[in-house]
Amino acid sequence: LIVFLFVLFIFSFLDRINIGFAGLTMGRDLGLSATMFGLATTLFYAAYVIFGIPSNIMLSIVGARRWIATIMVLWGIASTATMFATGPTSLYVLRILVGITEAGFLPGILLYLTFWFPAYFRARANALFMVAMPVTTALGSIVSGYILSLDGVMALKGWQWLFLLEGFPSVLLGVMVWFWLD
Repeated sequence: LIVFLFVLFIFSFLDRINIGFAGLTMGRDLGLSATMFGLATTLFYAAYVIFGIPSNIMLSIVGARRWIATIMVLWGIASTATMFATGPTSLYVLRILVGITEAGFLPGILLYLTFWFPAYFRARANALFMVAMPVTTALGSIVSGYILSLDGVMALKGWQWLFLLEGFPSVLLGVMVWFWLD
């Protein structure tokens, strides 16, 4: 269970940090100033903060498996759709959608862990799960750098490949959550 949740968190965190790597070329391609690009990042986190509690209220209503699967599929779609951004407005809308849909994941999983692990093991389970953040940061930069080098393949920019290859797996993992988590 922890290994599966660890993989889920890797893709959740990757969706948060990939905008920074995409920004190396995306800003120029979309005609974004540094301020506009920064606003896109801020809008993600604003939506993430605002929708964290409502998302977890939904989790308690519909159940962890259904809600986590749903938000994963939705944030995967929104993150992947970022490859089609054409300017600041579309980027802002998509980053807000990613923030809204991703907001309930971390607190939802931490709650979910309380259902599976007794109190004496819970801190260890949480720690093993949370290690995904530094692992994603370390490996994400290497993977993102490689993906960005795909610039021009099949007429896509490197940053478009980044959102496709780092966003779409969340859709597939969300479907797996539906069948694997209880």
